[in-house]
Amino acid sequence: MIKIVPDPPPAGALPHTADAPFGACAAGHPPLFSVRAGIEAHDALVHASMYLRCAHDTGMQACDKVDADARGMIWATLHSVEMAKGLVDALLDGIETQALERKAAR
Repeated sequence: MIKIVPDPPPAGALPHTADAPFGACAAGHPPLFSVRAGIEAHDALVHASMYLRCAHDTGMQACDKVDADARGMIWATLHSVEMAKGLVDALLDGIETQALERKAAR
């Protein structure tokens, strides 16, 4: 008999974050902050989506306060942020859809 629905991945098989320091000082000081190791990919992507939304909102406000030359650079950045958020949100939707499908298959 061929199994139509695959088994869900074993616990701990889904991707997790690795320790990743950031926030180095230009004066040569070591990084002050770090992404914690062991955070599930889904949770990390939720945070990334939130940070991208905040970056987009901040950039939109900055567009109102700068000259026309700088506004073009901010718009270019906003488009990149929007594309990154679209990718992150699509990954989140895919992860959540697959989780629901696995639950329904049980």
